[in-house]
Amino acid sequence: MTKAPTVYDVAAHAGVSIATVSRVLRRPDDVRPETRARVLDSVRSLGYVPSGAARGLAGRRHGVLGLFLPGHDGIDLPEPDWERVADASRIPLIDDREGRPTPPAPTGTHTGTGTDAAIDAPRTASNPANLYFDEVLRGAEVESWRRGFALMVAAGRGSSREVMLNDIAGRVDGLAVLAQTVPDDLLAHVSRRIPVVVLADSRPGDELDHVSVDNAAGMRALTEFVLGRAAGGAREPGDARGPVADLVYVAGPGDSPDEADRHRGFDQAVAAATAAATRQGHGPVRVRVERGDFSREGGRRAGEALVASSAPLPQAVVCANDQSALGVLDAFVAHGVDVPGRVAVTGFDGIEAGRFSTPRLTTVRQPMNDLGRVAVRTIVTRLTDPTAPPQRVTLPVEVLLRESCPAR
Repeated sequence: MTKAPTVYDVAAHAGVSIATVSRVLRRPDDVRPETRARVLDSVRSLGYVPSGAARGLAGRRHGVLGLFLPGHDGIDLPEPDWERVADASRIPLIDDREGRPTPPAPTGTHTGTGTDAAIDAPRTASNPANLYFDEVLRGAEVESWRRGFALMVAAGRGSSREVMLNDIAGRVDGLAVLAQTVPDDLLAHVSRRIPVVVLADSRPGDELDHVSVDNAAGMRALTEFVLGRAAGGAREPGDARGPVADLVYVAGPGDSPDEADRHRGFDQAVAAATAAATRQGHGPVRVRVERGDFSREGGRRAGEALVASSAPLPQAVVCANDQSALGVLDAFVAHGVDVPGRVAVTGFDGIEAGRFSTPRLTTVRQPMNDLGRVAVRTIVTRLTDPTAPPQRVTLPVEVLLRESCPAR
């Protein structure tokens, strides 16, 4: 086995000092972009991973596994109200009733002591924790504990992503990565030093272990049900027309493997329904696509756009995930659109919030907790047998029929 590269090798390769390499790896924004790019190129070329990865190769393990969540919502949370943190004696009464307008930000400070008079406090933009990540994390924590490992969690995006990924890779024995925005070359770089398991990405073409769910089959089954129900709801008494439907698909981010698989399943169901309708002499299924971003706010925007459009509302809105579907429901409820009487709405994921929405959300439930657990098990298997063939595990899903698109 060749000797692992050191920080000295990276500095020599990039033509910079060791201190500069250290700054790039720990405080990248403090280094000029051209220098930072040169150092990171050297890191990739040499296969360097900071900290303790080399010791792990020699048989010394850390007893820690890693979970990397790129683009985690919490990165963009607003700053705390430091004035209130310093003075917890003031307890404002905030009018948070539905339908209250969002007031402008105050220019002064709260007055008085104890409990403040009721105020229309400014509301920060909605930025809920990603419930999908929460479930995956819980499963990874449980399985790591059962197998005698601690779990380290990190998140990064943009220019910090490579630095953060390299940093956590140097502190753990194996790493599970949500593949949503991590480039393939970055994953390949880290996998040269430690086992890497890719979550939520079923694409072939690499030698890494993968754990995913059957997104395409789940969305296909859900859409087939929606098409049958929507068509039934569209017929007037005595109307003998075939199963023609008018659907909207609220898509996820274009770089998401989950979105690609779910959109494919949706398209397969629509194509099959259109072919059946054509054989019976009927028109095709009509489909419009609204671009979303897997967030509740993105779904709300899509719902508002449908309500404001001059085109009639569709019979059903099929969303690429639950957060988007909950946002669509928000918009429809605000405008008095009857769900499911006028429009059926569905999601995908099976997060807990869908059980408590009004109406409750029809969705595809994926085993998010099991994703985390199977990922940890796969890492431990790879640590035990590094030469085993790559594993590709696909977990099953199930369709939950609830009030937003119930069975007839």
